[in-house]
Amino acid sequence: MQELSEQSSAETQSPTVELKYGEREIETGKLITFPNPRVGRRYDIHVTLPEFTCKCPFSGYPDFATIYITYVPDKSVVELKAIKLYINSYRDRYISHEESINQILDDFVAACDPLEAYVKGDFSPRGNVHTVIEVRHQKPV
Repeated sequence: MQELSEQSSAETQSPTVELKYGEREIETGKLITFPNPRVGRRYDIHVTLPEFTCKCPFSGYPDFATIYITYVPDKSVVELKAIKLYINSYRDRYISHEESINQILDDFVAACDPLEAYVKGDFSPRGNVHTVIEVRHQKPV
């Protein structure tokens, strides 16, 4: 009996916190691309991410948004699971609405160098204020 009690006590004093597999994937999430199967053809890709979250850098309150990404690929296309993991990496970041949407566009352009890209963040109202941020990129000719 004594041995079991000591073991339980030791376990509670130094708990090992292991990240879940999803948390590990999100933590290392980056935008991954693959070759555009139709280089030379202009077409739009629309991606909607309705579960974006981040934290207000001033209050710490959570912010929720739907992110819309529309782009015209050049040589690369972004893999959809990678976008999901990348977007989920914002959930614990203290970042403003404006900076988050601009950062998403910057990272997206750096990853796949699209001909055009448009990112819209439609943030859920908080305190009777509804914010929509829209940013654009066009590849220089």
